Amino acid sequence: MASQGSLLERLFHISERGSSVRTEVIAGLTTFMTMAYILFVNPAILGDAGVPRDGVVAATALSAAIATLMMGLYANAPYALAPGMGLNGYFAYTVVPFTAAVLAAKGVSGVEAWQVALAAVFVEGIIFIILSLTKVRESVANSIPPTLKYSIAAGIGLFLTLIGFADAGIIQPSPFAIAFNIKAFVQPGPLLAILFTLIAGALMALRVPGALLISILTAMIVGWALNISPPPSGVVSWPHFSAAMKFSLGHLLDLGIAAATAIVFTFFMVDFFDTLGTVTGLSAMAGLMRKDGKIPGIGRMLLTDAVGTTVGAMLGTSTVTTYIESAAGVEEGGRTGLTAVVVGLLFLLGLVFTPVFTATPAYATAPALIIVGLLMAQAINRIELKDPTEALPAFLTIAGIPFTFSIADGMGLGFISYVFLKAVTGKWKDLNPILVIVALIFLAYFISLPSIHASVTGGG
Repeated sequence: MASQGSLLERLFHISERGSSVRTEVIAGLTTFMTMAYILFVNPAILGDAGVPRDGVVAATALSAAIATLMMGLYANAPYALAPGMGLNGYFAYTVVPFTAAVLAAKGVSGVEAWQVALAAVFVEGIIFIILSLTKVRESVANSIPPTLKYSIAAGIGLFLTLIGFADAGIIQPSPFAIAFNIKAFVQPGPLLAILFTLIAGALMALRVPGALLISILTAMIVGWALNISPPPSGVVSWPHFSAAMKFSLGHLLDLGIAAATAIVFTFFMVDFFDTLGTVTGLSAMAGLMRKDGKIPGIGRMLLTDAVGTTVGAMLGTSTVTTYIESAAGVEEGGRTGLTAVVVGLLFLLGLVFTPVFTATPAYATAPALIIVGLLMAQAINRIELKDPTEALPAFLTIAGIPFTFSIADGMGLGFISYVFLKAVTGKWKDLNPILVIVALIFLAYFISLPSIHASVTGGG
């Protein structure tokens, strides 16, 4: 047992980061429980685009397992990866229909639209790998000032809370906004989510270890017992890799240079800065960020994300990215790659035990997202709010991430405003060339959004 502990210590430096094997395992279980929904949500979304659903289940579980294990063993970071929400919707409901229309108009046969869309994801992943190996992504990450990094963390916290509220059924879409669900306190799912949010908060106040995991498991069991949500329909479901290696690079250019470039560029922009923002925010929360704002080992984290995207496209799923739900495990004390290894192994189990894992109802994981949102929002305390050149970009970032429902868009508002305010007030020492370039890239991206949308959708 001692030798096992010694091996884990050598691999992950657990005691050096102030953690323990028990804490890391609990953190891994907690992170997995908050993101296990992807095992059934991703197949449902990509299935709408024509991708074989059984193939997507296998691709989701295996790509998440491979990327997360790499994050743990190679980058020694407590973060998990899986096919990204939002990007899978863009893949299924924008790229695939447009691709199908173009292929039909050109009379191209012998290929499905989703196979061409997977080729765009594969190309994006290769670009990411090249940028990561040339240290471009790491240089960009280290160029972000602490104010923006902390505001990104706080913005992601609000984003998590918004997702938690929506998962719980506490809020719902309305014609012009997101509205409070007035029936939340009489409907069993939302009521359980509210109740277990309070219970989880009480357990944390009492310093009960594994408070978030306890709340998730208990809410899940209560929901099954009261028939609020269905229990698992079975135990074992063998994997089918029917979507693996089906991407079609040869037909990507059949879409035309402009449209193909627009699709790859949009995947690239969103994934690049979503990942950068997520890793930055999580590292700030985990205490893995140095005082100068740099994150040790971020190059390995970003390369892991890039490899995950490429492997995911090969297996048959949309862009794989680092998950903000990893914050739940960080809150439970996860500080090393052992947390990620636990998550990765659980995703491997997901290959055969999918019916059990996917029976976790959203109202059971929502409390963890809401509470973690609160904890991440505490990064606001580290922002210099008395200096308008620091406070306004921070505020735009914090508000922009949840209000636009996009980490990348919120970051863009923060970058552009930070560079502008520092420049016009003569505070050039607070800027660096990479920061200015990234702000200009975001500005060009925002300006080009109408034309990108038109080229991808065929509309104006």
